[in-house]
Amino acid sequence: MILLGVAATLAFSVWQALLNNFAIEQAAFTGREIGMLQSLREVPGFLAFTAVLILLVIREQVFALLAVALLGAGVALTGFLPSEYGLYFTTVLMSIGFHYFYTVQQSLTLQWIEKERAPEVMGRLSASSSIAALVAFSVVWLGIDYFDSGYELLYLAAGAAAVLCVMLAFFMFPAFPHKVPQRKHLLMRSRYWLYYALTFMSGARRQIFMVFAGFLMVEKFGFSAANIALLFLVNHVINAWAAPKIGRLISRFGERTALTLEYFGLTVIFTAYAFVESASVAVVLYVLDHLLFAMAIAIKSYFQKIADPADIASTAGVAFTINHIAAVVIPVTFGVVWLYSPSLSVKSGA
Repeated sequence: MILLGVAATLAFSVWQALLNNFAIEQAAFTGREIGMLQSLREVPGFLAFTAVLILLVIREQVFALLAVALLGAGVALTGFLPSEYGLYFTTVLMSIGFHYFYTVQQSLTLQWIEKERAPEVMGRLSASSSIAALVAFSVVWLGIDYFDSGYELLYLAAGAAAVLCVMLAFFMFPAFPHKVPQRKHLLMRSRYWLYYALTFMSGARRQIFMVFAGFLMVEKFGFSAANIALLFLVNHVINAWAAPKIGRLISRFGERTALTLEYFGLTVIFTAYAFVESASVAVVLYVLDHLLFAMAIAIKSYFQKIADPADIASTAGVAFTINHIAAVVIPVTFGVVWLYSPSLSVKSGA
């Protein structure tokens, strides 16, 4: 899980760091097109419930390998298709692998890790992914500022690195057995309603950050691709240090306290986004916003405590679909609002 998580993060981080500048400079995107792209990117997440159907044919561990390979292929092709529809195509291809992998990763992690250790272990997984992101953003920053690397080379290198990690994982690790056989059909249980609700809110919150926080930096404050990569670099340095500690705090104080703190902080941060006029203040808000992502570990560990162990694989797919209901609607809707008033777009999310 660590190796595949590193591979997926490495490829996606390069894609994310370059996206806004690539979209604006190479494909002439406005808020409307970036909103459409981000909505299309989330469609595979909305269809994540189909993962359980694929598990009728292949094992979860193999599925995870194939998903990361597809993610890498989509990222590798991105720089070679610098047009509106080309970027839509590579984004959807990358996104299919991305969302299927994280659906399976969540399922396998909750199956393999004991409940008492789950928040801390998930914190370590988050930290290892942050270290991979640090490498990715450092490469982007150095490649652009010091080696004058083009988008094609950076995207190709990131995608190829992910595929290489998949090959290593395939040959280095055996097939691990399942402790509890998983149900291979779609299901929703009324007793999981709070988990579903928290998952839905998490998806809506993530989209405001993923789509418009970075776009704000580029469009309003004129950040370059190197500036964005450096900002991501700072975020992941903090997360690599903080995520394991947050996991331990969740184990100690409980999921309710962690999630209350997260949502209170988000209300303040999103409101501040709507009125920010200083690039320095925007950077502080961006870093604090990203730091609160680690609190989402609490949603997964809460589910692990209440779930029937045989429901984990199926529910992971359903949860990703619920998470992406808002993700499909918010980017394109708020992208249109952005054309008229960026501050109104962000205030609506708050």
